[in-house]
Amino acid sequence: GVSCLGGTMHKSRLAALVIDSKVEDIEEANKFWEKALGLNCVRSSESWSDRYSHLEVPDDQPRILIQKVDHDSRVHLDIETDDVSAEVKRLSALGAKIFEVFERWVVMEAPTGHRFCVVNPQRPDFPESKNVNFWE
Repeated sequence: GVSCLGGTMHKSRLAALVIDSKVEDIEEANKFWEKALGLNCVRSSESWSDRYSHLEVPDDQPRILIQKVDHDSRVHLDIETDDVSAEVKRLSALGAKIFEVFERWVVMEAPTGHRFCVVNPQRPDFPESKNVNFWE
């Protein structure tokens, strides 16, 4: 990978496309995206199931998440990494800005105005996958 100034070796990759949906009931979004993309929607019985679901994709592909939100509908990317602070520092050096910091993830904004999240590993193959970027 391309090295950035300072920091230790870490890795990252695209984890998911998140379909932020400003809807009354997440089931509206679930039904539309399930039919539009021809993928089964996995609904949960967890307490958060009224806000989050996902579409079934092969394990080696980025996930497609559906999230009920209060802001305008849009799609955002999640970048998974084994070192959130190092990845935020690397992306900041590329011109991204921190928008909001949460306990387990950071929302950033690209120089292009797109919001995205830097998150801990999400896909089960992340630790051993060769399909990741290595950064110094």
